[in-house]
Amino acid sequence: MKRRTLDLFFSIGGAMFAVLLLILGFVLKDQADFADDYVSSQLAAQKITFTPAEALSEEEAKAECLVEHGGQLLDAGKEAECYANHYIALHMAEAADAAGYPGETFATMGNIIRGPEGLAAELQSAKDSGDQAAIDEAQAAFDTAQGLRSTMQTGETLRGLLLTSYGFSVFGEKAELAAWVCWIGGALLLVLSIAGFVHASTRSAKEHVVA
Repeated sequence: MKRRTLDLFFSIGGAMFAVLLLILGFVLKDQADFADDYVSSQLAAQKITFTPAEALSEEEAKAECLVEHGGQLLDAGKEAECYANHYIALHMAEAADAAGYPGETFATMGNIIRGPEGLAAELQSAKDSGDQAAIDEAQAAFDTAQGLRSTMQTGETLRGLLLTSYGFSVFGEKAELAAWVCWIGGALLLVLSIAGFVHASTRSAKEHVVA
């Protein structure tokens, strides 16, 4: 095979692959921009504002991100993660402690309330006994647990939505990183292909790689 033919073969192939990488980079960047804009607009529409740093409780202030974003509008994926994991989660844990159910969640409260020996069963048993004091006590315990579960349901729903937005933003960041990898790889291949064309132009048409 002629040396010039081989150089041209690799140069053309490299150039075509470089163009594909550059195009792929633009597609990935477009998706990254879409993810960033979508997450930002959707979060901003919720109008969630971080508590000002000076108004944070002692426990809240332990989270550096809550202090850093104090008073700001929540409109970015990383901020959503912070709010979900350090603000909502903290307040749900505090609500569980205050209600006398430390460490419980929305799921576990369901069994506490509706389980075979749960609070609903205790309330029904008290009603069956006709003891008004026992009924009032059981009703108060049931209402407290039910109120806590409702609070947890709302908190977990919002927390889940915020963490989903955060996850979507991470995919956008990965897509942007991949775009830069494609651009750098494509640019390098393009330079090498140009060098190949230049090298081919300096070779004799009769020069062979293998005699």
